[in-house]
Amino acid sequence: MRKELLPGEQVIVVTRPQPRTLIVPALLFILVSALTAFACAWIVKGGAAKLVPLVTPNWTPWLIGGCLALAAWVLVGYCLPKVVTWHASRYTLTSRRLAARYGMLRRREAQVPLAAVRNVFIEQTLLQRTLRSGNISLDTGYPSSTVIPDVPEVMTFRNFILDALDELPEGELLEADDTMHGSGEWPMDMREGGRDER
Repeated sequence: MRKELLPGEQVIVVTRPQPRTLIVPALLFILVSALTAFACAWIVKGGAAKLVPLVTPNWTPWLIGGCLALAAWVLVGYCLPKVVTWHASRYTLTSRRLAARYGMLRRREAQVPLAAVRNVFIEQTLLQRTLRSGNISLDTGYPSSTVIPDVPEVMTFRNFILDALDELPEGELLEADDTMHGSGEWPMDMREGGRDER
C-alpha cells in the first residue's frame, strides 16, 4: 500500500477482519487431527480386523493411507482456504481513502475516498458486540452504501475514520462533492486501479 500512496497521503491504520471466522476451521483442525490419530492407532492395533473379519493385516497400510487422505482433504479443502482468505483480507485507512482488499490469487479491491463519505454507520450482531467487532457502512450519497464487514475494534476504527474526515482540507471536500454529483462517477485518480497520468 505504501507504494500506491498519493502525495501527502499517510497510512493511519491497517487491519484484517475479525478472526472469529477462523473459530470453526480451528476447531475442525483439532477435531480431525485427533480423530485421524485415533483411527490410525485403532487400525494398527487390529481394531478393523476385529470389526470386519475379512480385513487382513495386509490392509493396514491402505486403511491408514485412506484415513490420512480423508483428513488431508478436509484440512486442505476447507481449513486452509479459510485461513488464506482471512490472511489475504486487509483494510487500510489512509488520510484520504479507505481501501479493502480481499483474496490472494483472485484479488478484489474496493476503495472509497474519504472526501466522498457523508455518514459512517456501525452495525453489530450480538456476537460481534461481544467480540467488539462490527460492520462499517460508508454513506457516499449513492443508493448503495459501501460495507466493510467484520472490522475488529469497530468503535476505534470508526473514530479513526471520523478523525481523518475532520482533518481533510475544506477545498477537497467541496471538490469531491462537485465531481461526484456533476459526473456521477469517481474522479479518474480515485477509481479503483485508476491513476493520474499527468
